[in-house]
Amino acid sequence: MDLVSVIIPYYKKKEYLELTINSVIQQTYKNFEIIIIYDDVNKEDLNFVRKIKKKDKRIKLYINKKNLGAGRSRNRGIKLSKGSLIAFLDSDDLWTKNKLKRQIFFMKKNAIDISHTSYYVINSNNQIIGSRRAKNMSHKMLLNSCDIGLSTVILKKRIITDKIKFANINTKEDYVLWLKITLNNSKIFALKKNLTKWRKLDDSLSSSKLQKLYDGYLVYRKYMNFNLLKSFVYLMLLSFNYILKELKNK
Repeated sequence: MDLVSVIIPYYKKKEYLELTINSVIQQTYKNFEIIIIYDDVNKEDLNFVRKIKKKDKRIKLYINKKNLGAGRSRNRGIKLSKGSLIAFLDSDDLWTKNKLKRQIFFMKKNAIDISHTSYYVINSNNQIIGSRRAKNMSHKMLLNSCDIGLSTVILKKRIITDKIKFANINTKEDYVLWLKITLNNSKIFALKKNLTKWRKLDDSLSSSKLQKLYDGYLVYRKYMNFNLLKSFVYLMLLSFNYILKELKNK
């Protein structure tokens, strides 16, 4: 049974973290470690997180000396991990109890290095307000629309290298990683079961439209090395497809 390292960056999500951790502890697949990367220079939640750590011996806590952001915190978590498989989970999202078991079985059965799943969209009160259906994603498809939920992804650790890792930007740091993974005709395969609940919060960093636009531009211009015009065209496509997804889930 492969060891799975579950990487969870923490930054001011006190009201949700315990639910998130419980959704991992209650997994039917038991061979995992939970790596919490505490990324808040303000240590006011640290004692609370330390109490949660005591819930299970498989939980490990690391404290950043300075604020690194979610992307670089996940990179640090991967370096500290011991598992051959890496699973990502944001500190306010949830997993269904058979998420790891079903997804790992799916990957082994189909000899897959990276997969994602369909997921529910929930609000601050844990109510389901929508869903997103997973599909097999190629590099070409991803360039137009980032249809991968971070907290649904499991990948083999060996995929991550110095060049293939989370980007150092405020949002869409995971989008850069998916694009780099699929660059050489690789695909991110889909398990079409709703195994994750992604929490949509209006006050989250990812909800900032201007920040998303700026970071979307950086994805293409800086990380994909597109010229100015090509970057702008893809940014418009990305924005258009995002709006379509939002309208579909209303």
